[in-house]
Amino acid sequence: MIDLSPLVRRLAGTPLASWSQGLQAQLEAKLEKGHGDLDRWRGALDALPALQPSDIDLVNGLRLDCDCDDDTRAQMRQALMGLSPWRKGPFDLFGVHVDTEWHSDWKWSRVAPHLDLKGKRVLDVGCGNGYYQWRMLGAGADMVIGVDPNWLFFCQFQAVQRYLPELPAWHLPFALEDLPANLEGFDTVFSMGVFYHRRSPIEHLLALKDCLVKGGELVLETLVIEGDENQVLVPEDRYAQMRNVWYLPSVPALERWLRRAGFSDVRCVDVCVTSVEEQRSTEWMRYQSLGDFLDPNDHSKTIEGLPAPRRATLLARK
Repeated sequence: MIDLSPLVRRLAGTPLASWSQGLQAQLEAKLEKGHGDLDRWRGALDALPALQPSDIDLVNGLRLDCDCDDDTRAQMRQALMGLSPWRKGPFDLFGVHVDTEWHSDWKWSRVAPHLDLKGKRVLDVGCGNGYYQWRMLGAGADMVIGVDPNWLFFCQFQAVQRYLPELPAWHLPFALEDLPANLEGFDTVFSMGVFYHRRSPIEHLLALKDCLVKGGELVLETLVIEGDENQVLVPEDRYAQMRNVWYLPSVPALERWLRRAGFSDVRCVDVCVTSVEEQRSTEWMRYQSLGDFLDPNDHSKTIEGLPAPRRATLLARK
């Protein structure tokens, strides 16, 4: 059983205290429903060697290390491979380099200079396997809660957390819709790589705003297109082979949407075209990746003939 009592204690005396009281029961109800592969992934977690990191670096990457022999490293590698595919990372765990599909460290290096997370209570919506949660702690966050309903990502987070049990990071296998309305308890809320999957973009922005304290900051990272405030791409069917992509606004259009949702001090701090070096297949993620989804003769277009992935990061205040 995953014990959330440390999280409940951490949230005592905060605006999130009453919400925290029901989290254990909510988590257990989710675990009871489970997933068909959950037992297999739990087996991989159980196969991880018992190690105590003597070297922890969450600032320059995500690296844990200690003195251990080659057999232990081989055991670590085999167990972690049992949790494939690994999408966000990379992780360096006791001499095993988990070369994930995404160079999430590159994105973090673009976003982090614009943030001040010191002492902040942070929510990461659609947190994936928690890579960014650990980097947020490395940037000085007081605590980080991530929510993502994907069970494999939940298990991947558990794999790292078992070596960092005292750090104030928690992954809850919940969707944003599972959080109560008007939560208003987080200083900073992240939504990275989620927005374009939402059928109702303004509703998503309002839900994120509901999670923030007054004056809190939203960090929104999403796919965009070039154009003025009236330009929005709605794919007819797939976008870069993804079925569930709904809206790709221009940066000026997205800034307007944020203001319409009641945010202020809206600003774009980074725009970057995704390269096939930043997102690619590896031995830790053997399925198709970005290179397979672009026009082979023109990487400025997707295989469907639409503009290739361009990602922007915007900041806004409640």
